[in-house]
Amino acid sequence: MPLISHPPHPSHLSHSSHPADPADPADPADIPSLASQANSAPSKSPFKRAAPARDARPPLLSPCQMRRWQLHHEGFADALAARLSLFLRAELTLSLAGIQSLSYQGMTESWPEPAHFTLFKTEPLRGVSILQIPTPLGLSIADRLMGGSGRSGPARPEMGAIENALLEQVAQLVAAEWCAHAAPLQELKPVLLGHEGSARFLQTAPPHAAMLVVALDAALGDCREQIQIAFPFAALEPLLRRLAAERPAAPGPEPEPSAPCAWNASFDEVRIPVTGAWRGWEVPARDVLNLKVGDVLRMDPAAASQVEVRLGGQAKFQGRPGLVAGNWAVEIAEVVKH
Repeated sequence: MPLISHPPHPSHLSHSSHPADPADPADPADIPSLASQANSAPSKSPFKRAAPARDARPPLLSPCQMRRWQLHHEGFADALAARLSLFLRAELTLSLAGIQSLSYQGMTESWPEPAHFTLFKTEPLRGVSILQIPTPLGLSIADRLMGGSGRSGPARPEMGAIENALLEQVAQLVAAEWCAHAAPLQELKPVLLGHEGSARFLQTAPPHAAMLVVALDAALGDCREQIQIAFPFAALEPLLRRLAAERPAAPGPEPEPSAPCAWNASFDEVRIPVTGAWRGWEVPARDVLNLKVGDVLRMDPAAASQVEVRLGGQAKFQGRPGLVAGNWAVEIAEVVKH
């Protein structure tokens, strides 16, 4: 496809104490190597694919606000992982990968295609949020919902109508869990608006609108992908104000140590049945039916030397049988730990 050149942004111009001489052109023989170096330059980002540098935005949250927002979404990730695991009847793990502020255009350009994009609102907040599920993870989830193992199958370019319909159920759970986790700040109601298969067709905000993108690393079986949820910053401002106004709860006074238990003398004369018994053993049902007087049942010698002492029907001690003054007795050997 034809290349479209963009004029350099002033912040990207290099500053040098010796400006380049406009009359000194570059050697034409060096142009291919320079172009190769430019195309192979790696990009660094906490997300799997970084937005273009010209679309990056300054931080919208202070370090303190960002830390609170991260803690809030770490709890959301744990709750959502448990809810989706129950829904899929398979272990799905989620962990917070990061939170980033991007322009709407930079965000949509950074998303891979094709993917499943669900548009939803959190009423009464204004603005439309977007849930992005990569195609490999979406196919694994759909396979699990249709009775499969959820393992990654052959690569497919896009999802069909059945997979999209199943992922709408997952999107409803994600939106509902996010609203439930935000309930202490404000009561919200999730409303799904539809879905798209390409970020190029998303037009829910102006190109330069500020967006907060929450990235969650997801794992289902052998599939490892990243889910992203994008919120308009203007819609989150009421929640951010309430979150910033919260104060951590002051530690309460330490409980006083409980007094040691004292024996109630009114129980001194209560009689408790004490029994000693050997542990039983198992025999086939047909042998029980054939038992008659005079039959001998073999016992394990080790079991015969261990008597279980029970107080009120509950095993409390282990002992050894013996004779004392011609009477059967049990010597306490150890306490049974429940």
